[in-house]
Amino acid sequence: MKTYDLLSLQQLNAPYAHELKEAACRVIDSGWYLRGTETEAFEREMAAYLGINQVVGVANGLDALRLIFKAYIALGRLQPGDEVIVPANTFIASVLAITDCDLVPRFVEPSISTHNLDTSLIEQAITTRTRAILVVHLYGRACWDEQLVATARKHNLLIIEDNAQALGARTDNGVHTGTLGDAAGTSFYPGKNLGALGDAGMVTTRDNELARMVRALGNYGGNTRYIYEHQGLNSRIDEIQAAMLRVKLQYIDSENQRRSHIAQQYNTSIDNPYITLPQLPAQPHSHVWHQYVVCTQYRDAFMQYMRNNGIATAIHYPIPPHKHEAYKAYNTLSLPLTERLANEVVSLPIAPYLTDDDVEYIAQVINRFEIE
Repeated sequence: MKTYDLLSLQQLNAPYAHELKEAACRVIDSGWYLRGTETEAFEREMAAYLGINQVVGVANGLDALRLIFKAYIALGRLQPGDEVIVPANTFIASVLAITDCDLVPRFVEPSISTHNLDTSLIEQAITTRTRAILVVHLYGRACWDEQLVATARKHNLLIIEDNAQALGARTDNGVHTGTLGDAAGTSFYPGKNLGALGDAGMVTTRDNELARMVRALGNYGGNTRYIYEHQGLNSRIDEIQAAMLRVKLQYIDSENQRRSHIAQQYNTSIDNPYITLPQLPAQPHSHVWHQYVVCTQYRDAFMQYMRNNGIATAIHYPIPPHKHEAYKAYNTLSLPLTERLANEVVSLPIAPYLTDDDVEYIAQVINRFEIE
């Protein structure tokens, strides 16, 4: 019987193993492991790729978002107690970044067709304390439209992007996620479409003042050694991870194209009344398919069936942020669509190393799934 992991990092990185090892040796031989030439080159190359002027490497994706909020507070654009609109259907890190800065999340339900923030619901969630919107490009699908922009402008709200899952995605007019709002945080967790060989992240923005503040806050609170104007963090990308990402950045578009092809093949080949497939976007480049997520009311039975057939699946995510013990104050909120999705979503393998035959095999296994 064929077997498939949800994601094998070894297989994912195998095509670039020689280049990655050379890059690691280059850093080791340099004797410089933080804030060096690899970081400078990575930030420069990423800025050119995205078409943006400011890239700041940080320790991880959560820190990227935390530092954005902390920088806006330091600059006087936000203050503790301000509210931030956030999709209810997201990973808990999106919310942790808000509450860690003493800001208040305002949860908004997703769209059933995209699982992203339903931008038509933002207006009714705004109060006199709302100062920002955190959009999440969930599963790799760009969450951006005219209604979002118009609402933000009308109420003078900052737009911050959680771009953790969508590097390489572009809007209909070709603008990259991570460059759409006022600032964006991106994760390079190893399993991401562009993954480091450890933790890493970045902040992107067109605001030079914000970038300077993020860089200072991520370096204990200052940009000059032993001189600190702010109470900061230790959150810097290291030279090894910057070097790894420089290698893999060269291949991000081709890997994303492969993911898109696999998603289209799944949508063409899977035909099972018990399984609801994700909606394909009108513009293929607006979704980079970090995850391929189906829905089924028979999730436990389906996942067990897939395990029995040697195919790994996962749930992204089984508990919405407002239902976690960490957020007891929000446990009584009723967000029915978010809660329904948490009970029905299943992620299938969609790694770029899968062949067309692999995808067809997985699809045919799914087509044989039945409820007795």
